[in-house]
Amino acid sequence: MYQFKQHKKKSIACIIGFALLIWFLLCLPSTLFNDSYSIVLNDSQGNLLSAKIAKDGQWRFPESDSVNPKFNACILAFEDEYFYKHPGINPVSIWRAIKQNNKAGKVVSGGSTITMQLTRLMRKNQKRTYGEKLIEVIMALRVELTYSKDEILKLYVSHAPFGTNVVGVDAASWRYFGRGLPHLSWAECATLAVLPNSPSIIYPGKNQDRLKRKRDKLLFKLLTLKNIDAETYQLAIQEPLPQKPFPLPNQSRHLLNRAVSENNLDNNFNTTIQSEIQNKVLDILTKHALQLKQNEIHNICALVLDVNKNEVISYVGNTPLKDKEPHGEDVDVITSNRSTGSLLKPYLYGFMLNDGQLLPNMLVPDIPTQIAGYVPQNFDFTYDGAVPAKQALSRSLNIPAVKMLQQYTIDKFLDRLRQIGLSSMNRSADNYGLSLILGGGEAKLWDMCSAYASMARVLSHYNSSSKYDGRDWNKPNYLVNKKTEELLKQKNIIISASSVWLTFEAMAEVGRPDIDASWKRLGNAQKIAWKTGTSFGFRDGWAIGISGNYVVGVWVGNADGEGRPGLTGISAAAPVLFEIFGSLPKTDWFKMPVSDLKQVLVCKQSGCLASQYCNDIKKEWIPKNSNVSISCSYHKPIHLDATEQYRVTDACVSPLDMKTVSWFVLPPVQEYYFKTKNPMYKSLPPYRHGCEPEIERSMEMIYPKAGTVIYIPYELSGEQGKTIFEIAHRQPSNSVFWHLDGALIGMTRDIHQLGLNPSKGKHMLSLSDNTGETLNIPFEVVSEKK
Repeated sequence: MYQFKQHKKKSIACIIGFALLIWFLLCLPSTLFNDSYSIVLNDSQGNLLSAKIAKDGQWRFPESDSVNPKFNACILAFEDEYFYKHPGINPVSIWRAIKQNNKAGKVVSGGSTITMQLTRLMRKNQKRTYGEKLIEVIMALRVELTYSKDEILKLYVSHAPFGTNVVGVDAASWRYFGRGLPHLSWAECATLAVLPNSPSIIYPGKNQDRLKRKRDKLLFKLLTLKNIDAETYQLAIQEPLPQKPFPLPNQSRHLLNRAVSENNLDNNFNTTIQSEIQNKVLDILTKHALQLKQNEIHNICALVLDVNKNEVISYVGNTPLKDKEPHGEDVDVITSNRSTGSLLKPYLYGFMLNDGQLLPNMLVPDIPTQIAGYVPQNFDFTYDGAVPAKQALSRSLNIPAVKMLQQYTIDKFLDRLRQIGLSSMNRSADNYGLSLILGGGEAKLWDMCSAYASMARVLSHYNSSSKYDGRDWNKPNYLVNKKTEELLKQKNIIISASSVWLTFEAMAEVGRPDIDASWKRLGNAQKIAWKTGTSFGFRDGWAIGISGNYVVGVWVGNADGEGRPGLTGISAAAPVLFEIFGSLPKTDWFKMPVSDLKQVLVCKQSGCLASQYCNDIKKEWIPKNSNVSISCSYHKPIHLDATEQYRVTDACVSPLDMKTVSWFVLPPVQEYYFKTKNPMYKSLPPYRHGCEPEIERSMEMIYPKAGTVIYIPYELSGEQGKTIFEIAHRQPSNSVFWHLDGALIGMTRDIHQLGLNPSKGKHMLSLSDNTGETLNIPFEVVSEKK
C-alpha cells in the first residue's frame, strides 16, 4: 500500500512536472509585443526624415538595427553589468534585492536583469509582487532559450520607456537630442541609459539636477570600468542636458503619407532620399513660397530624380510653409493630376523625329488657325508665318505644335504617351482634341519627370552599350530594395536614343530666366534641357529640366485650382528649377549617339530634304532609322525677263530670252506674317503686264476660312460688335474689292482688313483684285441683330 502511494505521488509529480514543462515551453507568445508603432521615414543613410505618432499616442519607433556601442555600454553598466554572463536571471542581484526590500519594509529594488525587465514590459508592468517576480524569472529563462543576447538587448531598448510619451531608444534619441542614436556622444548615451529606471520622475526638462547626478554617476562608473578615459569623462560631465524635447523632423511628410498608402503593412520605410539635397530643396522652396505668397500663390512642389540609379533623391510634395488659414498644404501635388500646359510638346517633337514625320529644322506653319471651331493662339498672340520645328519647340509656340499634332494624329500621340507612363491620359482622342498639346490633358509631376528620366536613361545606356533595354522605362523608386513598376514587358523601342538627343538639344536652346545669371556666377553652370508649361487661366506653372544625371520637376500654383495673374511656368517655376540645379552636383551633358544618327542634305531655308531647286544646302543629323521623305517644296523654278524684275511665261516671251531661277516661296498667308519677322525674305516678282498665267493665286483668306460659323457678340453699349475679316495678298499694294452677298461693301489697299457685322444666316463674301483674281468665301453668322 505504501509503495502504491509513493508511486501515485511520483506519477502526480511527473504529471505536474510535465504540465509545468509544457507551460514553460509554451508560456512565451510568438510575438512578444503587439503594440502599435510610430510610422517612420528614413533617408538613404538611415536618418529620420518624418514620423507619425503611434495610434496609442506614443512615440514608439519600430525596432531597428541602429547600433551605438557607446549606448550599449551605458545601458549594460547601469542596468545589468553581467548581462552577457547570466542565463536571464542573476541570483546574487535577486538575493540582494530581497534583503534591501525586507530592511526597508517596501519594494526599493527589483534585482531584475535586462531579460527580466523585458518580460515585465511584455506583461505591461504588472503590480510588483513576489509572485509576479517569480513569473518574470521563469519567463526570463524561457526568453533566453529562444532569443540571443543581442536580440534581447535590442528588444529591451526598443520598448523601454524614456519619459513622457517616448518609448524606445531610437525615438528618445531624436526626441531629446534631435539626432539618430549612432551619432550620440558618451554623455548623451549615458543620459538616455538612466531614463528607463524612473521615466515618470526624471526626463529632459524635469528634475534636471537629479538627472545630471545620475548621468554623471554612470559616466564615473564607465570610467571605472575603463569604457572611457579620464579626458573623455571630464568632457562628458561638462556637456549640458537637453532642456526640452525636440520636435521630430518633418522633411518629407507627403512622401511619408504616400509610403503608408502604397505599403500599408509597413511602419519603417527606408527611402532613397538624400537629406543634404532634400534640405537644400526645402530651403529653396521656402524662399520662393514666401515670394509667391505675396501674389496669393500658396502651393509649390519639387521632385529630383537620379537618372542612372532611377531613384528619388528629393521629394517635397507641397509648400514647406503653414498658414493659419489652410491652403491645401496637405495635398501631395507631385501625385495630383494637373493641366500640363506645354509640357507635352517635346514628346511630340521626339516621336515625330523618331517616326520620320519631321526633320529638326523643317518649317512648320505659324499662322492664324481655326480647326473645327478650335482656335489656338500663341502665348504672345503673334505669328511668325513659318518657323523651324526646333525653334518652335524652344520658343514653345502653340500653333506650330497644334499643326504638328494634327499631322501626327491625336490617337497615335495618346498611345505613345500611355506607353511612356502617362497613365492619367485615359480619355478618348475625340474628347481631348487638338488642345491636348496645349494643356487639354492632365498629368502628374511624378509621371512627367519619370518619362523625361526614362528618355535620359535610354540615351545614357545607348551611349554606353549601343543597346536598348525596356527596364529603362521603369518608374523611379523612392524605397530602398523595392522593385519598381516596369512599363515595358518586352524590349520595345518607344523612342530612339538619337531622337531623344535631338529633342534634348532643342530643349537646351531655350533662353533661361533672369535667375540664370546668378546661377552661372555660382560656378555650377551646366547644359540643361528644360521646358516650361502654363495652364489655361494661369492655374498651373510647370518647369522640368534634365541635366546629365538629374531630372528636376517644379510645379507652382494653388491646390484648389485658383488662377493668379503672372502665374506662368517661365516666371514662377523656372527660377526655382535653376536654383535647384545650381545646388546639385555638376554632371556632364549627354554624348552624341553617333552610331544611331545619320547625315542628310537639307535645304537651309526650309529644313526639308534638299530638292534639285534648293540653292543653299547643308548637312544635318537625323535618326538613323528615320524613313523621312519630306523634300523641299518651297523652292520653285520661276522665269524672269531680261531685267530680272518681272516674271514671264512662254506666252509672251521666247524661252531664249527668259532667265530661270530658283525662288523660295511661301503660301500667301505664311508669307504675309513671315515677312514681318524676316526682312530679308523676297516676295515673288510680279508678272509683266500681259504675261499673267491663267491660274496664279495671290490672295488667301486669313479669317474667316470657307465654311466658318461666326458668333458676333454684343458690346456693353448694347450694339452688335464687329468681326475683323482679313486676307493676305502677295502684292499688298493691289486694290481688293469686297462684296457681301453681291453688294460692294468696301475696298482695301496695303492692309486688307474690314470690320463687318453681317446679319444672322448664311453669307457669301466675294473678293476681287485689280488683276481680276477672285476669291469666294461662304460663312454663317449665328448671332442676331437687335
